[in-house]
Amino acid sequence: MGTKILFWLIFYPLSLLPLRLLYAFAYIFYLISHYLIKYRRKVITDNLQHSFPEKSIKEIAELRRLFYHHLAHIAAEMMKMLTISQKELKKRYYCTNPELVNHYFEQGKSVILMSSHYNNWEWMVLSLDSLFQHHGIGVGKPNSNKVFEKLINKARTRYGTEVVFANSVRETFEHYELNGPPAAYMMLSDQSPANPNKSYKTSFLNQPSAILFGSEYFAKKYNLPVLYYRVIKDKPGFYRIEVELISDAPNETKHGEITEKYIQLLEDTIRQKPEYWLWSHKRWKHKVELDS
Repeated sequence: MGTKILFWLIFYPLSLLPLRLLYAFAYIFYLISHYLIKYRRKVITDNLQHSFPEKSIKEIAELRRLFYHHLAHIAAEMMKMLTISQKELKKRYYCTNPELVNHYFEQGKSVILMSSHYNNWEWMVLSLDSLFQHHGIGVGKPNSNKVFEKLINKARTRYGTEVVFANSVRETFEHYELNGPPAAYMMLSDQSPANPNKSYKTSFLNQPSAILFGSEYFAKKYNLPVLYYRVIKDKPGFYRIEVELISDAPNETKHGEITEKYIQLLEDTIRQKPEYWLWSHKRWKHKVELDS
């Protein structure tokens, strides 16, 4: 009950405000999270220091500050997601080369779109079904608060995107690959795996890492093209997507080849603008040993 009250009496009315006003509120949130409560400061600092051992303490502190500022903007944009019109969304979030994805739709093929919690991922979920000709399907992790999950998913899916979770992803792939229509599966592959023993292990940002293997697994099972999409922030509240092919013949690749290429592309994206990645999540909470 409390979640519904919070959603309808606070979050929803705030989302009706112009984004520029939400950014003003976000600045207050930035000051509180950075300087007062120091939200997940140790996790953020440790992640940055381990990922960029070449940077000085001062440089890490500045990256951390920039991340808090970006996180406040993401919070404002997530709030706006609840009521933003499709017309405004298309102006603020678009793909520069959709033909690379639509090419496979014309061949009757689904695609897997790999990326991470970099820049605004929630607007990608909201936009997915209209960015490409494919039916958009966002694959994510369930929220522990089921009431909030139901409310937020209603907002996420109102422009046609379907959202599914790990417990139903196999059935979803089977349904669409047997019955159609061709789907674009958005898979954020930077979370910490629930079971690191079933993950792919490699070096990522100077650290032994367990990487979710689902994208490569489903690509090979159904012989689906795999693409990486990069989210670029042009200015606050305006993003463009650039899509790059990882493989359109997954069954001809070696084990781990698709995942390795994805990790290389993601690392390159993060190194260009580190402050836009979600450093507050516990990406390296599992100890991983790489084969020598």
